[in-house]
Amino acid sequence: MSTLAHLQPSSLWQLFEKICSIPHPSKHEQKISLWIQQWATEQGLKFIEDEVGNLIIKKPATQGMEHKRGVILQAHMDMVPQKNADTNHDFLTDPIKPYIITEADGDWVTAQDTTLGADNGIGLASALAVLESNDIPHGPLEVLVTIDEEAGMTGAFGLKPGLFDGDILINTDSEQEGEVYMGCAGGIDGSATFDLDFEPVKDNTTAFNLSISGLKGGHSGVDIHTGRANANKLLVRFLLSASEQFDLRVTELNGGSLRNAIPREANTSFVIANKDIDTFKAALDTYLAQIKQNLASIETDIDMLLISPEEFEQCWTANTQTRILRALNACPNGVIRMSDDIEGVVETSLNLGVLRCKGKKFNALTLIRSLHDDGRAEAEQTVRSVFELANADIQFSGAYPGWKPDTDSAIMNVVRDTYQSLFNKVPEIMVIHAGLECGLFKTAYPSWDMVSFGPTIKFPHSPDEKVEIAAVELYWQLLLAVLTNVPNVDAN
Repeated sequence: MSTLAHLQPSSLWQLFEKICSIPHPSKHEQKISLWIQQWATEQGLKFIEDEVGNLIIKKPATQGMEHKRGVILQAHMDMVPQKNADTNHDFLTDPIKPYIITEADGDWVTAQDTTLGADNGIGLASALAVLESNDIPHGPLEVLVTIDEEAGMTGAFGLKPGLFDGDILINTDSEQEGEVYMGCAGGIDGSATFDLDFEPVKDNTTAFNLSISGLKGGHSGVDIHTGRANANKLLVRFLLSASEQFDLRVTELNGGSLRNAIPREANTSFVIANKDIDTFKAALDTYLAQIKQNLASIETDIDMLLISPEEFEQCWTANTQTRILRALNACPNGVIRMSDDIEGVVETSLNLGVLRCKGKKFNALTLIRSLHDDGRAEAEQTVRSVFELANADIQFSGAYPGWKPDTDSAIMNVVRDTYQSLFNKVPEIMVIHAGLECGLFKTAYPSWDMVSFGPTIKFPHSPDEKVEIAAVELYWQLLLAVLTNVPNVDAN
């Protein structure tokens, strides 16, 4: 039975609920792509799948709107697969289970123990709802649905020239109603790899596993300025301090799951001399009380759990442990610099997103974001220096450009004026500290006039993700009005 069908606009919510029922995590979009293609065929719409897997669906102008400039509505088909550690959910086979919650600030749709995928499922549903409708006025319309936006922007990187007729692009991947975006940050991924050296565990030691959980996490761009704690950094800080006080040796260290999500959980296994166990536990209690107090206004559910697993035969050598823990502790994290030009906007940030042990290798993944290439390069140089000093191999990849604001944008003016006319207030014109695909689109289509807006989505990339129902209706009203008000072909 549908949980969302009674919500308005009903066509959008029904399509979103269908999207939720089809597994579509990043790198595994085949099922949702095939469904969209089948759906387009049933609607009698022409579509193509390009060589990387993006879908382009075309619909002629409605009667009397043929004189309008062509518009491309754009969304991505993948979602971030995040769940709590105790949640039994397979993102490759299981549907997302949306439901409605009522809170002090309104009614929201969220998901049961996982990310919801409103980022960018609501945008995708809105584009399909426009295509599906027979009574929404619009000029020549194309819908671009890209793959793999969340885990590498493969679709945007692979987009080729010559596939589109329109020259105005409306990106639906923004996450705050009342804000209209005219620019975004670029970014680059970093991967630091350490060789692990092991030695036999000493006698008179006991093995433990220590985990940290209960953090809010969130989007490593949109939420990076909120002060939310990074589980990797909190655990490493304690491990480093404990290793300097006690006869303690790490056997494994893992944390986070995606380089573009603030880590909510991390865990480590280690052995410690029996003589140090009591004082170690006291130090752990002190540390937990300290971070709970320091982060009380932001992180309300921090927990650290110490258990005794099976014994280990090997542990990291002292040199390996020192190099890794000191490098991770020294690695910058969070806001590096706020913008001098745009008040309240982050210019450069860094997220230490993933820590992984695999065999005789240890890997740390970072994501640097910046509004400026120079800011990105400076942060990259800092990270490189930190890890190379610790004799790690550090590689950077997947660099993507930011989207430079265009103050003369015709579609930006249309969106601003339309919003003011509809809601009797001026929207905030913003630059977002996140990686929208618009900057990459400019490579293949430099003449495109672009804008981005969407409904309010809180805590994307985390199991707390939720989308505001009232904001979706406002977003829908704005989208339809903007399609009506698109400039004519001969307009200056």
